[in-house]
Amino acid sequence: MTDATRGGEITAYCDGGSRGNPGPSGYGVSIEDAAGRPVADLSEFLGVKTNNFAEYSGLLAALEYAVSHGHARLRVVADSELMVKQMKGQYQVKSPDLRPLWEEAKRRAARLERFEIQHVLRGKNKRADALANQAMDRGTGKTVKEIGRESGGAAAPVPLPRVTASAGSRPAMSAEKKALKGFVKNGVVHLLEGELPENCFVRVTPE
Repeated sequence: MTDATRGGEITAYCDGGSRGNPGPSGYGVSIEDAAGRPVADLSEFLGVKTNNFAEYSGLLAALEYAVSHGHARLRVVADSELMVKQMKGQYQVKSPDLRPLWEEAKRRAARLERFEIQHVLRGKNKRADALANQAMDRGTGKTVKEIGRESGGAAAPVPLPRVTASAGSRPAMSAEKKALKGFVKNGVVHLLEGELPENCFVRVTPE
């Protein structure tokens, strides 16, 4: 491994989100080396959690990456003013849900030679925001769009697909086609109304 991929200073752009707060949540982390070259992208769906829980989960993922990959110096950039000021000791951590996450983040940060954390506005953290949205899309069964580094934009919400079911036990059999509205989650078709007929083939098309 080169110094850019192991042992060198890295910057982690972190973000977390929740659709409902609490609601389906996820985090995104975009990691760069000292020259601004991409090193890794991290994202994970967290289930039903709050925005602040997701923000701390992204920070913990960045710290774990730095420690496990031998990076002694980590700079974190995040758009959560609450988390940044709590990590700097400017705000107290009163939430019983966040306290264990904060304590674990402090433990991991103490294992580094140098740890810095900086607050930026959301517009300066677009890629991490896009990765967090990608994680939430994955977890809620929505189509996940690839994120280009050039655009840096968040993945747009994707509408529920339309499910077209064709009766028949073989693809070659002719059958009447019927359009049914629903969505796909984790590879399973869920209809908004009614049930799928027996011995049918399903073709999923975006609506």
